[in-house]
Amino acid sequence: MSAPVDFRPTHVVPPGGLAAWESPDTGRPTVPLDALLPVQLIDRRGDWARILCANAWSAWVDGRLLVTVPQGPPVPGAPLARTADPRPLLARVQDMLSRYRSAAEDLAAGRLDGEAFRQRTQGLRAGMVVDGEAVWLYDAEHERWVYCDGTRLSTFAASGPPSGARASAVPPGAAPSDETRVVGPNGDGSGDG
Repeated sequence: MSAPVDFRPTHVVPPGGLAAWESPDTGRPTVPLDALLPVQLIDRRGDWARILCANAWSAWVDGRLLVTVPQGPPVPGAPLARTADPRPLLARVQDMLSRYRSAAEDLAAGRLDGEAFRQRTQGLRAGMVVDGEAVWLYDAEHERWVYCDGTRLSTFAASGPPSGARASAVPPGAAPSDETRVVGPNGDGSGDG
């Protein structure tokens, strides 16, 4: 079967291949996708992404794990896309750490007992690894680790299955606003660990 006339890859499947489903539901699996297969993102529903292959076959995948095909460089001076801006997640991590530190100081000073400390810290979830300009942050809201190069976030690893949410169509040939790619330990996009 020949490629659709308007097929323009926006992503490729990660090096390890990717599970696929008939619908955005883990109960309806289909044939897994081969490693590094070019695909076009055509729809999003939460973490789910509907992709189109060159042979016109489509499936639903965990969109957080797709590797973004490089696009042209951003326009100088253009604002960061809200979903890619690392500052809100950095602020949440900072808030969680501050709340935990305050509770730990109160526990060490005897102002809290063990049970009060557990209650005060219940539900706090944060993670951060800083290595020079590279930062890995745990995004508890979306249950994933993201890589930050100082200007934008990219999904590094997801801890749960894709979750559903509102549908948002992506026009053919347009890159999605929430770029996802597997990032290697050196932040190089290779995905090799």
